[in-house]
Amino acid sequence: MKDNIKYEIKNYFFIVIGSLILALSYALFIIPFHIVPGGVSGIAIILNYFFKTPVGIVTIILNLPILYIGVKKLGRDYGVKSVVGIALSYLTIDLFYELLGFKNIHATNNEILAAIYGGVLLGVGLGIVFKGRASTGGTDVIGMIINKYTGISIGMAILFIDSIIISGSGFAYKSLEAPLIGYLTLFVSSKAIDFILEGWNYAKMAFIITDKDEEVRKLISDTINRSGTIFHGETLYKRENKNIIMTVITRKQFPTLRQEIRKIDPDAFVIITDVYEVLGKGFRKRI
Repeated sequence: MKDNIKYEIKNYFFIVIGSLILALSYALFIIPFHIVPGGVSGIAIILNYFFKTPVGIVTIILNLPILYIGVKKLGRDYGVKSVVGIALSYLTIDLFYELLGFKNIHATNNEILAAIYGGVLLGVGLGIVFKGRASTGGTDVIGMIINKYTGISIGMAILFIDSIIISGSGFAYKSLEAPLIGYLTLFVSSKAIDFILEGWNYAKMAFIITDKDEEVRKLISDTINRSGTIFHGETLYKRENKNIIMTVITRKQFPTLRQEIRKIDPDAFVIITDVYEVLGKGFRKRI
C-alpha cells in the first residue's frame, strides 16, 4: 500500500513539474511568435493569431473529445491523470501569458532561437508528464495509443501526426516560413521527449565471438571488473561451434574493452550496441 502511494505521489509530481515546464515553453517562446508545434494547441495558436482567444482555454475545449477516446483506450486511471495534466498545463499557459504578463517578456527576438528553445522546453515538459503516466491531450493521446499497439516511439508518432497540422499553418498565415519554423520546433520537441523517456545511452552491450573466449572472459571479469553471459552457438556458413560472450559495460569502460580485445584476438567478431536501461547490480537505478 505504501509503495503504491509513493508511486502515485511520484507520478503526480512529474505531472505538475512537466506541466509547468510546458507552460513556460508556450508563454516565453511559442505564443509570442505564433509558432504552430502541431497538436490541438497548434490549432488554438492559429485561432489566437486571428481572434486573440486564450490558447489554454481553447486547447482544453478542443481536447475534451480526444480525452474521452484516451480514457476508453488507455484506462480510467490514465484519464484522471490526464485531466490533471491538461488542466495544469493549459490553465498555467493562460496564467503565465495573460495574467502574469509573460507576453510582455521578450526572451528572444530571434524566431529560430524561439523555435529551438521552445521545442526543447516543450519536449522536456511533455516527456516528464508522460513519465507520470499522463498526457496533455491532443495528439499526445493518439501518439500514446499508437505506441501501445505498434511499439513506435511516442515522439515519432507525434511527429507524424502533427506534421499535418503544422503544414496547415502555412495556409493560415499565408507564409512558407511558418511551417518550416513549426517543423523545427516539432523535431526538437520530439527528440527531447524521447530523451526524457529513454534517456541517454549511458551503457554499452557487447556481443563477442572469438576463438580466444577464455582470454576475453578473464579480460571482462578481472581487468574491467564486469560479468556477463556465455552463449553456445554455431556459425551459419561453416557450422562451427562457437562461444558468444555477452556483457554490459559503462561508456567509460568501452574503450578499454575494444582495445584489449584487439590485442587478444584481432579477428574477433564484436557487436556493440547502446543500452538505455540496465536493472541489476553495478548500474545505477534511473528515475
